Amino acid sequence: MLHRRLPRFVVGLSIVLVGCTLTLATSSPAFAKVNCHAAPTPSVNLHGCSLIGVDFAGADLSGANLTHTTLNGADLSRAILVGAKLTGASILNANLSNSNLTNGKLTNTELADSNFTDADLVKAHLERAGLAGADLSGANVLRANLAGAELSGANLSSAKFVDAKLLGADLSSAKLIGAHFEGAILTRADLADANLTGVTLFKAKLIDANLTSANLTGATLVHANLSGAKLSGVTWTGASCPHGSLAGPLGC
Repeated sequence: MLHRRLPRFVVGLSIVLVGCTLTLATSSPAFAKVNCHAAPTPSVNLHGCSLIGVDFAGADLSGANLTHTTLNGADLSRAILVGAKLTGASILNANLSNSNLTNGKLTNTELADSNFTDADLVKAHLERAGLAGADLSGANVLRANLAGAELSGANLSSAKFVDAKLLGADLSSAKLIGAHFEGAILTRADLADANLTGVTLFKAKLIDANLTSANLTGATLVHANLSGAKLSGVTWTGASCPHGSLAGPLGC
């Protein structure tokens, strides 16, 4: 009889046979065991868990893995989520007021109708995040990336988006009263029907942005780039133009 030696492949898995049970164990994060009842601690792994309505108020979740986790209606007020991974998570109608999400990973995260008042989102990754109807009033969103984010109808009053990236973001019908967008990139952003009363857009890039029927009463647009922007129906009362003069009834 011909015996053929089969090749051995080492893939970093240890195989343990217990009766008829096959257990695969590895140190790879992709196979790490998830305990959805684990206490909220730094670097905790709650990947994919359903934590609807959970009370994590004031918890330290720095560096936590909350990827694809469901946190709808959760209380995360004052929570420390510095560097936390929340990519693809569902955090609808949740309370994140006064939370710290500095450098948080929230790409493709669903955050509609959530409360981010006075939250810290410095350098947060919010690309394509769903923030429709969310309240970010007073939030610090300095240098965050919100490219392609959905912010329609959101309240951004007095929020700080200095040097933030909002390329192609949807801010239609959003409330931006007194918000700061100095140096922000709003190229191709949709600001139709938005309330920008008293907003600061100093050196902001609004190239090809849609400002149709937006309210720019008292807005500061000094050195802003409005090349190709749609400006029909804009309210210009008391606004300062890119070249520094006050806008007239027909605009800058």
